[in-house]
Amino acid sequence: MGVSQSMSRQNLSVLLLAGALVFLALAVATLIPYPSLIISDLGYHTFCPFAPWSTLILLLLAALAWLFRSHVKRQA
Repeated sequence: MGVSQSMSRQNLSVLLLAGALVFLALAVATLIPYPSLIISDLGYHTFCPFAPWSTLILLLLAALAWLFRSHVKRQA
């Protein structure tokens, strides 16, 4: 039982790391210049017209995933 629990904790840690990296990549993608119809609050056409607010939300989600991953790794 201890081994399967350890494996699930390891899998959860890997999934949280992957999630944090995906959120980080998406946050960067929201800032990429892109020919869209709407100008973002940054003053130029971006891939996501809701930048920088969507960027901040995605960075927050990445940080939460990273913190939760750290918490999971510290558990005995």
